[in-house]
Amino acid sequence: MQWMSAPNIAGAPLPQRARGFWKARLSAWNERLEKLLEAERAQLPPWLVVGLGTGIAAWFALGVREEWAAVICLGAALFVTGLVTGGGRAGRALGLFGLAMALGCGLVWARADWVAAPRMAKPAVVSLAGRVELVERLVARGTVRLTLITSDPALPHRVRVSIDAGKAPADLAAGSEVQVRARLAPPPPMALPGSYDFARDAWFWQIGAVGKALGPVTVVNARAPTGLDLVRQRLGDHVRTSLPSDQAGIAIALVTGDQNSVSESDATAMRSSGLTHLLSVSGLHIAAVVAAAMFLSLKLLAMSERLALRFNLVLVSAGVAAAAGIGYTLLTGAQVPTVRSCVAALLILLGIALGRDAINLRLVAAGALVVLLFRPEALAGPSFQMSFGSVTAIIALHSTGWARRLFERREEGPIHRLLRTIAAIVLTGLAVEFALMPMALFHFQRSGLYGVGANIIAIPLTTFAIMPLEAGALLLDVFGLGRPLWWLTGLSLKVLLTLARSVAALPGAVAMLPSMPPWAFGLMILGFLWLCLWTTRLRLLGLVPFAMGAIGAWGAPSPDVLVTGDGKHLVVVEDGRPLLLRDAAGDYVRQLFAQASGFDGDPANLGSTPSTACTRDSCTALIRKGTSEWRLLATRSSTRMDWQALTGACAGADIVVSDRRLPRGCGTRWLRLDKTALGATGGIAIYLGRHPRVDTVAERIEGHPWHY
Repeated sequence: MQWMSAPNIAGAPLPQRARGFWKARLSAWNERLEKLLEAERAQLPPWLVVGLGTGIAAWFALGVREEWAAVICLGAALFVTGLVTGGGRAGRALGLFGLAMALGCGLVWARADWVAAPRMAKPAVVSLAGRVELVERLVARGTVRLTLITSDPALPHRVRVSIDAGKAPADLAAGSEVQVRARLAPPPPMALPGSYDFARDAWFWQIGAVGKALGPVTVVNARAPTGLDLVRQRLGDHVRTSLPSDQAGIAIALVTGDQNSVSESDATAMRSSGLTHLLSVSGLHIAAVVAAAMFLSLKLLAMSERLALRFNLVLVSAGVAAAAGIGYTLLTGAQVPTVRSCVAALLILLGIALGRDAINLRLVAAGALVVLLFRPEALAGPSFQMSFGSVTAIIALHSTGWARRLFERREEGPIHRLLRTIAAIVLTGLAVEFALMPMALFHFQRSGLYGVGANIIAIPLTTFAIMPLEAGALLLDVFGLGRPLWWLTGLSLKVLLTLARSVAALPGAVAMLPSMPPWAFGLMILGFLWLCLWTTRLRLLGLVPFAMGAIGAWGAPSPDVLVTGDGKHLVVVEDGRPLLLRDAAGDYVRQLFAQASGFDGDPANLGSTPSTACTRDSCTALIRKGTSEWRLLATRSSTRMDWQALTGACAGADIVVSDRRLPRGCGTRWLRLDKTALGATGGIAIYLGRHPRVDTVAERIEGHPWHY
């Protein structure tokens, strides 16, 4: 056995040689990584904001305090490992990313505890008195929504009450004291797994109850609007009297940020055509206001030779533009995308004033950082994601070498210049659509397919026609001369609405996806950020997680049965079309099930299919999934049923759903969902097949403070 310890050719034992080989290989890899990060050093700061967002996202995705603590500990461990062990630039980057992740998770956790407010435990009819904090007129629904600060210690501090628009007092305004009798209930959680979670937003808004008025609202102490509220109200009323109702809704959204005046049909058309971003005051609108203010102020000031010689007019105009941007942000309600855009605009103006180029991804990261530090919960909403995603995609596209070569100005004829401009607009639109499609499909289960073409027309129309004309009309109305500009504003808005309706009506205008697993969405976002934040070929690695997420989303199974948390409403999804249990379901329920099923249209009735037998009190349906068959029994009335007949029907069913408490004798082959069971699970999505499973709302929100 002496040969085992004999030296190798290099004069060292074989294990020692192997260790030396791997040590050299690791050293080479580390050196290569350091060179790569050195080339990308300007792109490292935005990843700190990504780390902060990762910690916030982990808090929303995980539902146990121990798991939140584990995320914080993991981030702290990465920080210690990266910085204390001296791992070079890569170690420092990893350590700071871990620190940001831990801070993000702790920040949103602390924020959720900080905003904790009393909530109603169960529905009740109450007489309440309070001060009006916010008045929202929902034209599309024909209602007025009041946010009230109550004076009754037995009620939550802040409640939201809806009243019919026809019953709303004329002098109802923020600051008024009112009395009303209403039916209040705790803020409802998401109706189905993956749908909008109002209870989450209500928690951070500190709304403890929502409901509907049962009688007239009595104004005890009327108070006229003041400050910006008065300005918004007067502007909204003035626009309504100057334009037709459909055009006025969009005009009001542009000038005050209030989208509640847009009709439901127009909002749907804008969403299906990919133009809904025009209704939310964000980067496009802030850029138009800031650019117009700077251009006009610079030209007007330059008319004075004395001012031009004594002052830096660019600096003065940048200050005027900054004031205009801040004023517009406050006027439109300082929503998340508006604040982000305003911060970005201020940084750009600062860069112009200092003679530096400020349009880069660090600018976007700074805006995101400001929002997340003060409102970390904004990360979970589509507004934050889509706003920052679109701007990130635009800047990343224009930062690539080939895009710069294609888009840069040069000496050429007007035709070539026009074609180059059109190409830039088309490619920019494609980049934005590519970035926003996963977010739209995840949050809304739909995405417009023709948005690029529609935006080529709509964005210039809004930026260079609608907004300047509306601003000019409002200015000239001070002197009573705004009528011609209002006519032109209405004409341009009519063109915009016609475009939206025409595109939305095209075959295949909307891509629908019934459900996207959160892990698939997370992979796609990771791939998108990786593609955008790096500048070297390293960015191409982002295609791997993005493709994996896209495949996971595309291959995710569609739900076969959807049930609301109260058990009253149910659909069976047959060949992609939802079939409703109750024929008299309202518009909200129909839209909810259509969206959750990935169906672009109105659901049909369950009793209209050959595989279903329905009576006034119940329905039985045979669901075929591959080679398996499942029998569903669902009640749909409150009529008392014969015990023997009910238990016999239960015994022959695989799934039983009811909005009442079923007797113990009602045993099923697999799943029984009655009032008691659904009270614990909330809404349910059932996936049948070889390995049947159930996805519940309770699992999605478990552990969070708004869990019911």
